[in-house]
Amino acid sequence: MTISIKSAVTFYSILILSCLLSLQVQAGPKGAPKAPIVFEDPQVESDYLELSEELRCLVCQNQNLIDSNAELADDLRREVAKMLKEGKKKEQVTDFMVERYGDFVLYNPPVKPQTWLLWGGPFVLMIWGLLAMLKKIKASKIENSAESSELSEEEKEKLQAILKNK
Repeated sequence: MTISIKSAVTFYSILILSCLLSLQVQAGPKGAPKAPIVFEDPQVESDYLELSEELRCLVCQNQNLIDSNAELADDLRREVAKMLKEGKKKEQVTDFMVERYGDFVLYNPPVKPQTWLLWGGPFVLMIWGLLAMLKKIKASKIENSAESSELSEEEKEKLQAILKNK
């Protein structure tokens, strides 16, 4: 079965066009914009902004609540604002979020036995990688020195000729 160039170009043109259209549909608006949270007390607003930067979006995982557009992040922002408006302190709100979602909700989790791997893992991997690299370099040097210590046939002949002349 042979495919003509014209039909192949048509197929790929349609494929590219459908991909571009699907990207545009996905990038489109996701509904009505959410109403901003209004605070009457500037201290409560300041606490809200600090907490929203300290707490991680559980959906995005690499964004804090203030930067995330996920629905869960919006719910968590409203919950934080509600608790602060009710008079709870930042520590109480943080404790509530940690109790409910675990240390993962904190952008900078505390160092404790449950998070040692999280904090020490990158260093362990780095040291392991350096040791593996040093081992590889050492093995390469040994291999190169073994190869260089062996004389080729031509070099052996030259050496024997020199030794015979003496």
